[in-house]
Amino acid sequence: MKNLKILSLMTAAIMLLAGCADDNYSDMDPWGGGSTPNGGQGGNNATGDDLEAFDISFDTSALNETENITTDENDEAYDDYAEHSNFSRQITVNFNGSSATIDGATDGVDIAIDGAHVTVVNGNKGMEFILTGSTTDGSFKSYSDYKFKLTLNGVSITNPNGPAINNQSHKRTFVELANGTSNSLTDGSSYTDLVEDEDCKACFFSEGQIIVSGSGTLNITGNYKNGLCSDDYIRLRAGNIINVTATKSNGIKSNDGVLIDGGVLNIGVSGTAAKGISSDAHVEINGGRTTIITSGNGEWDSDENDTNACAGIKADSIFTMNSGELYIKSTGSGGKGINGDQTVTFNGGTVKILTTGSRYTYGSQHSSAKGIKGDGDVVINDGIIKVRASGGEGSEGIESKCNVSINGGTVEVSSYDDAINVSNKGYALNVTNGSTYAYSTNNDAVDSNGSITISGGILIAAGASQPEGGIDSDNTAIVINGGVVIGLGGENSQVSTSSKQMSLVSGNQVSAGTIMAVTCAGNNVLAYKVPRSFSQMIISSPKFSSGSTWSITSGASVSGGTTFHGLTIGGTTTSGSTVASGTLSSTVTYSNTRSGGPGGGNPGGGWH
Repeated sequence: MKNLKILSLMTAAIMLLAGCADDNYSDMDPWGGGSTPNGGQGGNNATGDDLEAFDISFDTSALNETENITTDENDEAYDDYAEHSNFSRQITVNFNGSSATIDGATDGVDIAIDGAHVTVVNGNKGMEFILTGSTTDGSFKSYSDYKFKLTLNGVSITNPNGPAINNQSHKRTFVELANGTSNSLTDGSSYTDLVEDEDCKACFFSEGQIIVSGSGTLNITGNYKNGLCSDDYIRLRAGNIINVTATKSNGIKSNDGVLIDGGVLNIGVSGTAAKGISSDAHVEINGGRTTIITSGNGEWDSDENDTNACAGIKADSIFTMNSGELYIKSTGSGGKGINGDQTVTFNGGTVKILTTGSRYTYGSQHSSAKGIKGDGDVVINDGIIKVRASGGEGSEGIESKCNVSINGGTVEVSSYDDAINVSNKGYALNVTNGSTYAYSTNNDAVDSNGSITISGGILIAAGASQPEGGIDSDNTAIVINGGVVIGLGGENSQVSTSSKQMSLVSGNQVSAGTIMAVTCAGNNVLAYKVPRSFSQMIISSPKFSSGSTWSITSGASVSGGTTFHGLTIGGTTTSGSTVASGTLSSTVTYSNTRSGGPGGGNPGGGWH
């Protein structure tokens, strides 16, 4: 084998109880189901969830958001709020077809107008430039010694030969989308009017920081390279609606970071290896609703001597999701949802990622589609994360070259290849809490080329037939110290006898689509609707205890309880026909399967 609203209390109350008391897990909160924004109806193997059915589409409707504006001058974001600055001097630029006019006091500001192309050189503090009107052959260019405010008040600018807005100032630019207005910016497919040695690579370009506020709408069409770009950082605030289309390169590009604190952001990119959001530094999402769709294929990057593919979000540093909604769809070959060079962290919010592209191949090199890919650790502390990667060989849901840690929230992954993968030796998959479902069509559901430790929460891992499995730990046996675990497939890795919680490894068959009931000392442990045929299944529960009698029945019915992807805990079961029974005599009990296996197991182990 190869390598939607925050539900923060969803699974935290799984009690690691000893013994086989008839405990119904009544402290557990139920899992949410049904449709969500950007989601479809349907179910994964009749579990009532939309994992196999959701789609991603743009949504331009406004959000009802509350924004907390910091008043602490020591807060690092304090200076990014225009409310803390005074812009008392206004100049209005009125675009009127092939011409432009100026209103307001211009003392201290040099203004040059060539048709509808306006250049301002600002030497004043507290300046606000207000853009209004329409032109199909115009632009706004600014030089400023100080931070300034740029208000878009129902303006439409198309520049066929360059950027629509070109800010050469290294100071903050506070962009306000005037309430209730619609604003449009479009650049040319080639730039012929650039000044030598001046950098400019976007329809809306800025050398300095861009901070966007207001409750208007901004439509950006980038035909040359990027849609919106800063050589510093970009911050988007609550209230605005921003729609970005880029036909060649990235939707949003920054050198020093992208921070999304709120608002509605829709990005569509169609270029080869284009990125929805590309940051040479970090990307942080703290609110709002962000939807990204990429459709370009992969390519060979001769400069980097490597393959390159699209990504919804590419962060060369860390990626952090704290709250809000994030929806990403990638349809081109090798496309990624989130691609982070360092740690990828989820602390809350709702994430849905769909990749449908096949593997991109150049000679002996290739780039495969991934829902979430981290060159550093992938850490999930809370939130709802749904990933579907259906594009064929190499398509994986969540992959880290380092560690994967699931500490809370709900994680649901369906993929053609590995659903969750720790790709390098010496690293680990650790599950401490939360509810995790992993389903692979053609490979392992959960695969670690290092170790796997499960100490709490719920893990359901449904892998393919032999030689694949539900849970594959290549170098060491699986350590199960707590939680509810079901792993089924061709063959799982061996469960370590040093585990602190008892496990049952069963080769007894239960037909796909049938409800299996597991009891301990006559008490309900769990019920599970088996999604596919399997050769071996790992079952572990805090309700197991040494010396107690266990049984597996097939064709059971279940009512009540809490259900997650076919697993019901705390319900009432009506037993079907007995498949197997026995006594839990050791930490790992085997039934109709060998006491060994891949990943630290003994291939020559005996059958039980």
